[in-house]
Amino acid sequence: MGSIKRYMAFVKPYRWQILGTIIIGIIKFAIPLLLPLLIKYVVDDIIGGTGTADEKSKTLLTIMLIMFILFVVIRPPIEYFRQYFAQWVGSKILYDIRDKLFTHLQKLSLRYYANTRAGEIISRVINDVEQTKNFVITGLMNVWLDVVTILIAIGIMLTMDIKLTLISIILFPFYGISVKYFYGKLRVLTRDRSQALAEVQGHLHERVQGMPVIRSFATEDFEQNQFAKENTNFLKKALDHTSWNARTFAVVNTLTDIAPLVVITYAGYHVIYGSLSIGTMVAFIAYIDQLYNPLRRLINSSTTLTQALASMDRVFEFIDEPYEVVDKPDATIAKDVKGEVEFQNISFKYNDEESLIIDNLSLQVSKGETVALVGMSGGGKSTLVSLLPRFYDVTEGRILLDNIDLRDYQAQSLREHIGMVLQDTFLFSNTVKDNILIGKPDATDEEVVEAAKAANAHDFIMKLPNGYDTKVGERGVKLSGGQKQRVAIARVFLKNPPILILDEATSALDLESEHLIQEALEKLAKNRTTFIVAHRLSTITHANKIVLIEDGKVVEQGTHQQLMDMQGQYYKLFQIQHLD
Repeated sequence: MGSIKRYMAFVKPYRWQILGTIIIGIIKFAIPLLLPLLIKYVVDDIIGGTGTADEKSKTLLTIMLIMFILFVVIRPPIEYFRQYFAQWVGSKILYDIRDKLFTHLQKLSLRYYANTRAGEIISRVINDVEQTKNFVITGLMNVWLDVVTILIAIGIMLTMDIKLTLISIILFPFYGISVKYFYGKLRVLTRDRSQALAEVQGHLHERVQGMPVIRSFATEDFEQNQFAKENTNFLKKALDHTSWNARTFAVVNTLTDIAPLVVITYAGYHVIYGSLSIGTMVAFIAYIDQLYNPLRRLINSSTTLTQALASMDRVFEFIDEPYEVVDKPDATIAKDVKGEVEFQNISFKYNDEESLIIDNLSLQVSKGETVALVGMSGGGKSTLVSLLPRFYDVTEGRILLDNIDLRDYQAQSLREHIGMVLQDTFLFSNTVKDNILIGKPDATDEEVVEAAKAANAHDFIMKLPNGYDTKVGERGVKLSGGQKQRVAIARVFLKNPPILILDEATSALDLESEHLIQEALEKLAKNRTTFIVAHRLSTITHANKIVLIEDGKVVEQGTHQQLMDMQGQYYKLFQIQHLD
């Protein structure tokens, strides 16, 4: 019930629209309930009544004209508005939930994204949220309409014959027992099926992104088998669900079929002995249909609601995914950042069971200094710079920015003052201009061009088919590595932050691109506190401070010349790279 209570928070703003839709629905469903009464009146009072044939036919035509107006003129617009408002409310609630989920997505830790496949996340935001719509349309509207329809039908039937009405509803308790028995397991099976579908989507999403790798290694047959395994797992879960569902319907429909047989037997017996009119018997048989159709819909609704609840559970399970980096209640907004950074005895590990990636490291960086972090792969350099924008919080110690602990700043305002250029540049599938505007979404076209020129990107952009309006394809697939990197640098020029992080920004480029990018990066680093993570030592000899990190500890630090004179590990690394 917890999921329902939480879901109702999204429903509450639309409660009056839901009530209005239910009232329209009651009118819509009440109109057909007049038909059995009409049949009884026509059979008993017109056909079986007194008067001439002309009088009877005149009465019949008058009453049928009223019915035609009711069914042809009044009922269609009521039907339209009921459907429209039901879907409108459902769609608005889904919009609100997806909006909340996207906000949630943007606050989740990068560790969560490292451990969870994108396709599975998308499945929850799209498929599971879509399934919950049935809770609104079915659970909050149709169920009430069907219940009201049943109550009105029973009320009318009681006015005609109390005993026959009781006989008509004698099977109701069996419905309750079957719903209780079948639907508990159905919820579990629905959740299993949804999870299996999410796994198929996760697998598919990864393979679509990795298609160049599959082609280059010619592993199509192997991948076909891998996909078949995921697909077979989903098929099994879907068939388990279908089998149980079919069993439910078999039992419920049998009960529904028995009901009119019981009524016909009882009513027919009383008509034979003259204690019941033919019109009443015919009306009751018609009402059985009006009574058990909503009941059958209620049972179908139970299936739909069970599926909606299972999806609801998965949506709230996702919403409950905790944030690792959370702002303090009294966190300050970072303003006028100078760029003085101090790492004080910091240690960090990704999980409690893992060993330390950074071990009691201290480092002081003055405003406007360029600091290069060097050392063997896996030493903790990239991890160290990812702590600065608070992608993760330190396990021990503290990082100060302008003498204030990073954890005392609002994370988003802190990140607004940090620009990052990474080895693996991510571009969205929009235009070149849209990708540069990420640095400052409200920038003018002139500012975008200036940033691109500063990043040595303007010339190649102008040669693209549509210049700045050229779409770059998913993950920037239509641009070379060097071009993508220059777009990423243009983004940071546009952002103009006081702190800059360059993580392996030139490691995967050809020589011409590297020269253009190195030039742009040096321009970008001027008057900013800059952290450079580099493997190629030739690119960082100009740094104010070079810090050699191994196993999460500072081993050596100084200028290029100081470290070469020391003839320690930096000197050896430099010699190995044949750069002296």
